[in-house]
Amino acid sequence: MILSDETIQTMIEKNELQIDPIEPRQIQPASVDIRLGTHFLKIDENAIESIALDEPAKYVEFESEEVIIPPHSFLLATTKEYIALPDQVTAFVEGRSSIGRMGLFIQNAGWVDPGFEGEITLELYNANRLPIRLKAGRRIAQLVFAFMDKKAKTPYQGKYQGQRNAVGSQVYLDQETNQHSSS
Repeated sequence: MILSDETIQTMIEKNELQIDPIEPRQIQPASVDIRLGTHFLKIDENAIESIALDEPAKYVEFESEEVIIPPHSFLLATTKEYIALPDQVTAFVEGRSSIGRMGLFIQNAGWVDPGFEGEITLELYNANRLPIRLKAGRRIAQLVFAFMDKKAKTPYQGKYQGQRNAVGSQVYLDQETNQHSSS
């Protein structure tokens, strides 16, 4: 079940759902708008010849109140808000329609697991042939919250727990299982 503005507001007031900082205008009928922070990462394409899943990617890190995303470019950014989800609530990160209509795609690779706490790293892609200029503090995406049928048996405690700032991929830390089936 998707949480309504009233439920979101009540949960924030009871400190069951934490979003900090937050302004009342960020709470929408079925979501909370989240704002662009000041920390960014971009792949250091001049220092590596390819990106591999089994080793850390190399990033250029920078802080700025304003960023220009060149055409057909990818950038990691952080939210201004630090969130903490209870064990029975999950969240989906969605781009705002008004931003998407300008050709800026915003994701975070799915959803936010119950029990997650931290700033959210956003994946920004400029699909235009023109650069896009963004300013910190601008409402850029939204969180849609949903109740689960019960509390998570094992709430999120993964490699991104407690993150501050944009955090690059840590896929190289995954413990993949290579199971071969007999035929």
